[in-house]
Amino acid sequence: MAAAALLAGCAAGGTNLSAVPEFRPGVPAGYLAAEARPDSLKLLPAPPAQGSPAQALDDDAARQAGTLRGSPRWQVAATDAVLTFPQAASAFSCALGVPVSAKDTPYLNILLRRSLVDAGLSTYGAKDRYQRTRPFVANKTAMCTPDDAAKLEKDGSYPSGHSAIGWAWALILAEVEPARADAILARGRAFGQSRVVCNVHWQSDVNEGRMMAAATVARLHADPTFRADLEQARREVAAARAAGARAPGNCQAEAAALAP
Repeated sequence: MAAAALLAGCAAGGTNLSAVPEFRPGVPAGYLAAEARPDSLKLLPAPPAQGSPAQALDDDAARQAGTLRGSPRWQVAATDAVLTFPQAASAFSCALGVPVSAKDTPYLNILLRRSLVDAGLSTYGAKDRYQRTRPFVANKTAMCTPDDAAKLEKDGSYPSGHSAIGWAWALILAEVEPARADAILARGRAFGQSRVVCNVHWQSDVNEGRMMAAATVARLHADPTFRADLEQARREVAAARAAGARAPGNCQAEAAALAP
């Protein structure tokens, strides 16, 4: 199946999986050139000011999320924090209903990896300009990935790159498998909310991350390589489902942890 998809994808003008361009060693480049990516500094308002009603809402969301520390939902948030592959590929497997891997769904895998770069980088205009303090620094309480603390302290909180990536993936996967769009979009929302649960982003960071995701995915649709890869991903998922593939892991436990 993978070999057939590779040949079909090359014929259709999609990503050449034998020579994927790199953003840095081991990380494939996005589909978009820097000047084509949406600019968060132009699209987003300034983050909530200290003492403002909007910041009070962010503070309240952080307090509510604090009640989940140590819970199964907290554990999902820690897992959602991982954006390296192959682990990151499994985040939406339960919602999609089939496993995602470089071996069995190579075009879907590269679609996620390349769009990750586009969506993530789209947030950095505002991140670098505002340098908003992360909630775990401001409220001096635990976060779910303590090994990342030193790195995150130096990286602006607003908007959330993880939220942008997760919502971009959700929008793309909902096109790949429209019949499961509700489950996929719900998982994309939860992926972003994991950053609030994890105490590394404010709610407004996550909300505006979704805005950047929508802008990025809209721009991606003008890119022919993205569109070709999207079509190949649809075929891969259909073939996997027809072959009886099932999502790996404990999807019931994930659903229980994410239940409202």
